[in-house]
Amino acid sequence: MSRIFSDKKLLVATHNAGKLEEITELLAPYGVEVVGAKEMNLPEPAETGTTFVENARIKAHAAAKATGLPALADDSGISVDALDGAPGVYTADWAETPNGRDFVMAMGKTHDALLKTGSAQPWTARFNCTLVLAWPDGTDAVFPGVMEGQVVWPMRGDNGHGYDPIFQPEGHEITFAEMASDEKNRISHRADAFAKFVQGCFARDDA
Repeated sequence: MSRIFSDKKLLVATHNAGKLEEITELLAPYGVEVVGAKEMNLPEPAETGTTFVENARIKAHAAAKATGLPALADDSGISVDALDGAPGVYTADWAETPNGRDFVMAMGKTHDALLKTGSAQPWTARFNCTLVLAWPDGTDAVFPGVMEGQVVWPMRGDNGHGYDPIFQPEGHEITFAEMASDEKNRISHRADAFAKFVQGCFARDDA
């Protein structure tokens, strides 16, 4: 069983405004004050891991150690079957430019790579999300989430962030970027991981 979260403040170890907003919204019912890594002037640690859980652990433990607060880190990405699981853990890297991250460019890069494979649609894919909650004492808990779907082209929708305009979740006819945030937050890979986080760290057995 995971350790029950009893603190009043939680540091979300991300500089991504979209992720911070999503996680803050998901945490709203639990009366926890949420603060982001950027707000705390924390540097972004080098993500040297080769898996989602390794990178999430790096970020969570670095933030918890630096601030003395429990820290929740997310590492997530899209894995496309026809690209042998790429970009996967390197999802954000595909968007890197000298002037910052450009996800429109990254989505175009993904589409070009798919065309080069000659693979037929649907281009099955999944969004993965691994949440790691780390405490200042060095302990942590891991919560993985997944959302199956497919890559579509052209890009559709103006909501969300990252690769949302080209990801159509399984069982839906619209992309994440065409969904209202509350709808996406009910079904996303992050919602899946978050539900496990809440069950493990907030839910108590009253029986």
